[in-house]
Amino acid sequence: MIGTPIRDLETPVLVVDLDALEHNIGVIARHYSEEEIRLRPHGKNHKAPEILAMQVAAGGTVGGVCAAKVSEAEVFVEAGAGNVLVANQVVDPGKIRRLVALAQRVETTVAADADAQVALLARGAESSAAALGVVIEVDTMMGRAGVRSVEQAVALARRIVAAPGLDFRGVMSHQVLRGAGDRTNRFSEGGRYIERVLEARRAIEDAGIAVDVVSTGESWTYDVAATYPDVTEIEGGTYVFMEVPYAYMREFHFALRVMGRVVERPDARTAIGDVPIDAIGAPNGLPTLEGPDGVTVTGIDHHGVVLSGDADLSLDIGDTFFLLTHQQDVTVNRWDRYVGVRDGRVEKIIEAPARGCVH
Repeated sequence: MIGTPIRDLETPVLVVDLDALEHNIGVIARHYSEEEIRLRPHGKNHKAPEILAMQVAAGGTVGGVCAAKVSEAEVFVEAGAGNVLVANQVVDPGKIRRLVALAQRVETTVAADADAQVALLARGAESSAAALGVVIEVDTMMGRAGVRSVEQAVALARRIVAAPGLDFRGVMSHQVLRGAGDRTNRFSEGGRYIERVLEARRAIEDAGIAVDVVSTGESWTYDVAATYPDVTEIEGGTYVFMEVPYAYMREFHFALRVMGRVVERPDARTAIGDVPIDAIGAPNGLPTLEGPDGVTVTGIDHHGVVLSGDADLSLDIGDTFFLLTHQQDVTVNRWDRYVGVRDGRVEKIIEAPARGCVH
């Protein structure tokens, strides 16, 4: 494929604009170059150790990775990640054994929010030569995982400190932006959520327990979190490729697209493309067509995508088009590799071995 013009690629194909990817990685690296806070790149957003290596090499990171699953963490550690945080609760005995095995290779941390989880982690780690790190997840607004009060946080921290084989490391949270994506709302909402995590940190420290890690924030609060000296890291991932709901963050560029080809023209204002839902996913609504103006995606299923215009379409059978995803981690999990392009031609192939790691 190397050197092939992008329009000659077999479709559908997941295309990464290398200039945009490098630009996005550089924005975070430059922003954190003189800050104490560091980025913990979220591997679920790209599934690719090569891209993680680019993030780490650019600077401003913890030198490791954030993973959603134990299996993702294993892929990145095997590829050389210096440390790993599994930002979810793990209770399956087999998965805990795998976490403990990772802890014997690199610093490994997992999230918890309940005594029962801590007991299971301790049971799996008590005979290990390496301590398994634990952070307390604080629920700031998601309404799913996380302790709901500072009292719960303090009690759980005490439980972790007393547990054999475990090392209490701090607190973490995750949140999404509600409302407008302008700077004022981002700083207002982001600051409010970060303060809830810091409240838990202060309560734990007031109880005489040291807190080394405050892992909070994501791409939309990368600059917000940097204004809080007590925040040590953010778990950012979306910024790498970008997705339609994050379009308000104009300092980042769209780097990820699914390229398709028109295969049918049932009428003058309709075109059918060869990108099925399997190739892009649509958990947050239909994908967005990147041009031409006046043409939108009006349907997608396992057969293909429907493009409709408010006037006669200029797209003919055989023409290519590009779709932007509304949730990149869902899209990338459908592909084994990326086709990296620059100046209209294929420059490299990037493998995504963490793709499909759901355990």
